[in-house]
Amino acid sequence: MPDSRLVGISAQQFQQLRERIQTRRRVPQAVLDPALSLRARHNVILGIDPSLRGTGYGVIRCRGASAELVTDGTIKCAAAWERSRCLAHIAEVLREIVRKWRPSVCVVEGLFYAQNLQTALIMGEARGASLVAVAEAGLEVYEIAPRKVKQAIVGYGAAQKLAVAKMVQRLLRLKDPPAPDAADALALALSYAQENRSPIARISKRI
Repeated sequence: MPDSRLVGISAQQFQQLRERIQTRRRVPQAVLDPALSLRARHNVILGIDPSLRGTGYGVIRCRGASAELVTDGTIKCAAAWERSRCLAHIAEVLREIVRKWRPSVCVVEGLFYAQNLQTALIMGEARGASLVAVAEAGLEVYEIAPRKVKQAIVGYGAAQKLAVAKMVQRLLRLKDPPAPDAADALALALSYAQENRSPIARISKRI
């Protein structure tokens, strides 16, 4: 038996009901944001995990919904080197990586709160050297908080480094897991690529 509430509906009421249904089916405005469309054009992404003695880096190339490894590694600085020499070396190597592989965007690990002030200052110096090297090349630069990277890659914000490396290995179809610092850098790049494919959930911040 038909619902009596639907009997005798006017043409105006029918049109209003139809408009409400269509509104629910519309694509969210965030997907149509021109700024997000521009972000999706980045196909070669550089990730950097800054550290004075072992800065990790990784470059990926996006192909549709998948990504492939271009290069990765760790910029190592000997314990006997002065901090100034380490910072110069980090910047020099990153400049060469940018020249060789020509990424158009860089993603660095966001700042975190360290219990040791001296450690935080040294990490900040390494991060600054990295930012200068990529910014002077004209790359767009973004940061993602460490916890958000782990959440995006592993699905758990407190995941261990080994779990991140294993997931990076799986996503990039690698024979072996990357070295820890390189794995963190690649996880940053993959998180940004993932965000570009689903721009409604923004986790990166431009700096």
